[in-house]
Amino acid sequence: MYNLPDIDELVAVVRDIAAAQLMPHFGQISRQYKSDKSIVTEADLATQKALIIELKKRWPDFEFLAEEMTAEEQEQHMAQAENGLWIVDPLDGTSNFAAGIPYFAISIALYYKGHVRLGLVYDPNRDEAFAATDSTASTCNGHPLKPSDTPAELARAIGVIDFKRLPTELAKKLVMQQPFSSQRSFGSVALDWCWLAANRFHVYLHGRSNIWDYAAGELIFRQAGGHSCTLEGETIFQPTVKPRSAVGALDKDYFSQWTAFLDVVPDNKT
Repeated sequence: MYNLPDIDELVAVVRDIAAAQLMPHFGQISRQYKSDKSIVTEADLATQKALIIELKKRWPDFEFLAEEMTAEEQEQHMAQAENGLWIVDPLDGTSNFAAGIPYFAISIALYYKGHVRLGLVYDPNRDEAFAATDSTASTCNGHPLKPSDTPAELARAIGVIDFKRLPTELAKKLVMQQPFSSQRSFGSVALDWCWLAANRFHVYLHGRSNIWDYAAGELIFRQAGGHSCTLEGETIFQPTVKPRSAVGALDKDYFSQWTAFLDVVPDNKT
């Protein structure tokens, strides 16, 4: 096993790139649409290019899997990741960024031998760098996460739910029965996981997100003590670029209540 990159150095690199490539164009940049109708901006591409250059300069042994690659390139890099692989989303929350909504992040995970070993999610609007390794607890700007208190029951919880990608019947059930007190949908999967780790909301549900969206944030969430699985009850992270669903809660009792409501039976690894 190699030595993991220094998180402070990685944060410094990402912070500088965000300042140079993202924030000067926030809400003021042209956009295009990819084949799946998602938005890509000039800032996505410029940030990805800068990240690859700077990370390769400092840690030349690791390859890259990035959102703004073709599907064929992504599959190839995942299959050839023996020496370590950066999984990079240069701008998670592109629609928010293009619209001037201050909820987006740079997400970077380091994958090695079947597992995510390091995760960093940087929010340039709040200058919050959430980070963890697979052997250390989660931090925000170098300080251990200190989650706020959780309401006593699920009926008083805040839920972040992405209805767009859920099975129709499940979406209807959530709307009709409303097991939580209130519902949000913020638009950045990477930040969603970090805010869930910080207990800024209490339960989470997403029907389909990509590996570059969740790899770093879900590690940070797990290393904060969180509980998660897919709608099929499986461990969320898999070494595949195929999209995965996600169910999560920081509090174990909430997770039990939440999965019971959703009719999800987690396996023993969640």
